[in-house]
Amino acid sequence: MRIAIVDDDPIVCQSLATILSATGAAEVLWTAHDGKTAVEQYFTTPANHPDILLIDIQMPGTSGLDAARDILKKDPAARVLFLTTFADREYIAQAMTLGARGYLIKQDVSAVAPALQAVMAGQVVLGAEVLGKLTGNSANANGDDTQADEPSHPSQTVTAAHRHGSVPIDSDADRRALDAMDERSRSIAELVAQGFDNRDIAARLYLSEGTVRNRISTILDRLGLANRTQLAILWINTHR
Repeated sequence: MRIAIVDDDPIVCQSLATILSATGAAEVLWTAHDGKTAVEQYFTTPANHPDILLIDIQMPGTSGLDAARDILKKDPAARVLFLTTFADREYIAQAMTLGARGYLIKQDVSAVAPALQAVMAGQVVLGAEVLGKLTGNSANANGDDTQADEPSHPSQTVTAAHRHGSVPIDSDADRRALDAMDERSRSIAELVAQGFDNRDIAARLYLSEGTVRNRISTILDRLGLANRTQLAILWINTHR
């Protein structure tokens, strides 16, 4: 696998390149320290197109998000994996909306190689902290777990990719299942994927929290999912 690394810290680029090359996880084609240079490098020649572009979010001049947007506009097949210190929900939503294959937080360098392999296998990879931001997976002010809307009998056929926070991209069967739901259920699923908790969803759709909780439980049962994290990932994958 051939990758390119874009980060405004040269030490990060060098460290990642050394680790990934030394372990045989990837061949590093080139590195860049800002978004503008990354775009220029990417399109210098077809041979400069990496299998995966590993890129930071905030950098001087052109940001990682803007660079990825430019690259994906010209090369929709590009695989972009964000690696950053920023777990802001807005950044995550922007990254996934523009077509990124994953979003990781710079905490555990050892997680990068498995993430690259997962992306090459056609999966979307989201770090645990990212999933928490995306799905609102945290206790609310009353101490109630926002995951309480999970079905009482979750599917026993959840794949390893589901369990580790990634699912195969754009399954036709998944898209048909989502399209078959009524408009209100689709709206709820979309808001779950955008990171809103039950209270926010209820306020936006003028429903009670209990109704939202019951609706999500029904959606999970119908789609054979174990929790709202899987629902969020499935929605993202089928609406890229």
